Amino acid sequence: MALDSLLKHAPRWRQLSFFKYQRNVYLLLFFTLGNGFQLTITALTTPLYVLSLGYTADVIGVVTAVPAIGALIAAVPTGWLADRFGRKPLLLVSGLLNPLALVAIGLSTNVPALVIASLCNGMLAGGYWVTNLPVLTESTRDDQRVGVLALNSFLLLGVGALGSLVGGLVPQYVAHLLHVSANSPTPLRWGIVVAAILVFVPAVPLVFMNEAPPSERAPSVVLVPPPDDAMASGTEAASVTVQVSSEAVDPIGRVAIAALFIKLLIPDVLNTTGQGAVVVLLPVYLTQRFHVQPGSLGVLLTFAGLVGGAVSLLSPRLVRRWGSLRTAVTAQYATLPVVFALGFAPLYPLAAAAEFGRNVLRGFFEPVYAAFTMQSVSRRLRATLSGFYSTTWSIGFTLGPLLAGFLQVRVGLSAPFVVGIVCVGAAATLLRVFFGGKRSRPLSAG
Repeated sequence: MALDSLLKHAPRWRQLSFFKYQRNVYLLLFFTLGNGFQLTITALTTPLYVLSLGYTADVIGVVTAVPAIGALIAAVPTGWLADRFGRKPLLLVSGLLNPLALVAIGLSTNVPALVIASLCNGMLAGGYWVTNLPVLTESTRDDQRVGVLALNSFLLLGVGALGSLVGGLVPQYVAHLLHVSANSPTPLRWGIVVAAILVFVPAVPLVFMNEAPPSERAPSVVLVPPPDDAMASGTEAASVTVQVSSEAVDPIGRVAIAALFIKLLIPDVLNTTGQGAVVVLLPVYLTQRFHVQPGSLGVLLTFAGLVGGAVSLLSPRLVRRWGSLRTAVTAQYATLPVVFALGFAPLYPLAAAAEFGRNVLRGFFEPVYAAFTMQSVSRRLRATLSGFYSTTWSIGFTLGPLLAGFLQVRVGLSAPFVVGIVCVGAAATLLRVFFGGKRSRPLSAG
């Protein structure tokens, strides 16, 4: 008997259990978990590895910005390919080849090699970032979507935060075996290799992923972001759609789609730039200012990420009470004083507490904003929009680390946090201006 039939006749408690989603959801959530481990391990070990090779913060900023440049190069073509040929091939390429790029980073010892390997890492990772949200959105019902995206965020940011613990403990364990410092190149190199393994293993089961051929996909739909009170009501009719044939979209329809994309993407460029300025060099900042060892730093980032991920599971409840836009914007505004405290705390315990607060607010923001944006366009356009989001992420995480490295060397360790405050605050304000206080209406297209 089919799984759907079994669930239909199962007791209500089983219908409400974790085992109610399509196979694709579980496969992609497992892959998300691997990516979460990889991201947090490399976020900790890669800057410290480059630092251990004798390079300064501005060089570290360049190396850590290059993956975003690679993702920028590949983002829109990857989204177009995913829309045309399917999500599964892109996910397999990302999961099976990206670990090779990570290993290459760990084996590189000069700047050109580090840059090339990091560029390949960013380009190959694009398959996941472009297809993740569209697949989860297409594989869930309206009443499931925010919950699944919250779970995705919990695995990526919360459980995946255990990677920070792994990224801190692996170098210390290797250092103990080799009788060298944990901040020396070889122990940190092994941390990067472990990250490659952890992203490869959950990629293998993606061969069992189901996917409808492109010819069976839904026609393009322009989905106007719903009013906040509609999202707060929790109803399935919380948005207004206009069916548009992909072969016959008139100029007015094209302009409307472009305008919606621009309104969604500009705040994201600012937000990711602010996040990139703060997050990428955070291990270097904490190490140089408070002299924290990799193991202790890994513990901090792990538990902060776990708390933030757990909090993300509460986001559907906030959406029902406040609405998606209000929840996202409030979380962004609340982040500003927390980032200030993180960047200017005189004592390590205060900085650690601020990092916990930053992760909590990020846990509220990420899944809600992801659901809001994916529900703003049709299935046919979601991978394209996700590709543009990968582009904005790439721009932000290119500009942010470059600015952070430049400012840390020439102004001071705390200077990048000012950039983060300005950019995130501007992003929240633009989201409110573009989408706040306006009721949805159909776009005339074709």
